[in-house]
Amino acid sequence: MMTAAMCLALNIFFEARNEPVIGQLMVAEVTLNRVDSPRYPNSICEVVWQPSQFSWTHDGLPDKPDNMLYLDKVAWKEILKLSDSVLKNPHQHLTYTGATHYHADYTKPYWASSMYYIGKVGSHLFYSEK
Repeated sequence: MMTAAMCLALNIFFEARNEPVIGQLMVAEVTLNRVDSPRYPNSICEVVWQPSQFSWTHDGLPDKPDNMLYLDKVAWKEILKLSDSVLKNPHQHLTYTGATHYHADYTKPYWASSMYYIGKVGSHLFYSEK
């Protein structure tokens, strides 16, 4: 069974490993905000693995950071530390935007127009529920 820190790290890694740290923190925040919302499951792992919520969980590619390139191994180690730090001190790291959704700037998901737009960090646009 995966720990909350591992599920959070996987989500950050596969969704935002090439983003600035603030973008990685925003992905962590979205995950934690969903845990806190009655609309989503009550644990980090359940939120991450909820069907069709995060693209990497259903893209057909391996979901483990095995056989990575060197740069990805470096990113994975940093993200593991970030995930652990966020879970130990969530109020120290998060941005308090209330974000529950995001998407890459090159996509236009159907749900975006029904959300409050918060802003862009790196290549992700963040939203909160209305």
